[in-house]
Amino acid sequence: MPSPTEIAPRPPDPRARADRMPQLLLLAYLVALALTAFWPTPVDAGLAPLLETVTRHFPVVTHARVEFAANIALFLPIGVLLPLMMPRTLVLPVALVATVAIESTQALLLDARVPSVLDIIANTTGACLGLLILEAFRARRRRT
Repeated sequence: MPSPTEIAPRPPDPRARADRMPQLLLLAYLVALALTAFWPTPVDAGLAPLLETVTRHFPVVTHARVEFAANIALFLPIGVLLPLMMPRTLVLPVALVATVAIESTQALLLDARVPSVLDIIANTTGACLGLLILEAFRARRRRT
């Protein structure tokens, strides 16, 4: 006869839930990234009037600079989340392959999208910055 501990369900381990959180966040991020990257029209088209207004008042804020910064921000989560699941040495190669695949798909399949080498540079830079942010956070935690 089984003992009562073998029959009764065990309560969920909070550590197991915490261990899954990076995977869940990465999954949500990848869905958002795919929607952004493979949307048939430029995702920032609706912001053009606002950007024109800002550029008129602040000429240093150009569309190209905003787009470059947005592409950096777009890949920051890769640099933060992937090292939680794989060796750090693979993060930048994965980010580079992902962004080249995105830009290639845009070039081949999405007529209204404009692929760019600058997007590849910005996306890879974003992953690198995310990795640096994670490492700075980890170093700070070790000191405290």
